Amino acid sequence: MSDRGRIRGVLYDIDGVLVTSWQEIDGAAVAVRRVRESGLRRAFLTNTTSRTCAEIAERLCGSGIEVAAGEIVTAARLTAEFVGRRYPGAAVWVLNHGDIGADLAGLTLDDEHPDVVVIGGAGVEFSHLALSRVAELMLDGVPVVAMHSGLTWATAEGLRIDAGVYLPGLEAAGNARIEVVGKPAAAGFRTCAELMRLDPSEVLMVGDDLQSDVLAAQAVGLTGVLVRTGKFRAAVLAAVDRAPHHVIDSVAALPGLITSLANGR
Repeated sequence: MSDRGRIRGVLYDIDGVLVTSWQEIDGAAVAVRRVRESGLRRAFLTNTTSRTCAEIAERLCGSGIEVAAGEIVTAARLTAEFVGRRYPGAAVWVLNHGDIGADLAGLTLDDEHPDVVVIGGAGVEFSHLALSRVAELMLDGVPVVAMHSGLTWATAEGLRIDAGVYLPGLEAAGNARIEVVGKPAAAGFRTCAELMRLDPSEVLMVGDDLQSDVLAAQAVGLTGVLVRTGKFRAAVLAAVDRAPHHVIDSVAALPGLITSLANGR
C-alpha cells in the first residue's frame, strides 16, 4: 500500500466523478480548483471514447471545471500510441461510437481491409453484423486491440453497458486474446504518473468504478479513492474481497481527505 502521507498528484476519472452527462457533479469544480491551488499535480484519465481530448477539455470547462487538453489522457490516445508501436504502418479498422479521429492521428484507418481491429466504446455501431465480422477476422488471425474493458458508464438516464461486456464473447468466438490498453490495464495509470513526473506511489486515483478505477490503480501502487457517485453501487463495494483505500461521498470531499492524509490522519 502506498505511503498516503506523500501524495503529490491526483489522477481523476471524469464520468461519474466530475460530471454526469457533462453536467457538473455538485462541488466538483470547487474541489478540483482547491486541489490544484494546494500545489498538487494532476491528470485526467478517462475511458471516454466518443470525444477527443480537446472536446473533453472544452466540455469540462463549459461545466465550470478548468482543464487543459494536454492534461487529459483518453483510452483512444493510449491506444493510438500502443498500436503505432506494436503494429507500425498497419491498416486499422476502428469500431467505436463517436468521432475521435483527432486522437487517432498517425494511424492508417481502413475498415475494408484491416491488419488490426481496434474496439472502442460501445454504441449502435456494435451491431450483430459488426461483432460477427470482428470474430471472423480474429479467426483469420487479425489481432484485436480494445481501447478499454469497462463494463458500464453512467448517464443522466442510468447505466449503459460498454465494450467490456462484449470482449469475453469475442475472445471465445474468435479463439484469440484481445489486448486491452485503457482502464483497468496498468499502462494507463503508469502513463499518467509519468505525465505528472511522479512515482505511482505519489499519486491518488479518484474514481467511481471500484474495479476499473480504484482497485486497478491500487494494484499499480496508486492510492485509491472511491466516490459514491456515478456508477457506484453499495452492493458492489460490499461484495468485494479487496477494499479501496478510501471511500468518500463525492469529489467535493476530496480536499478534506487530502488535508487529512497530509496531516497523517
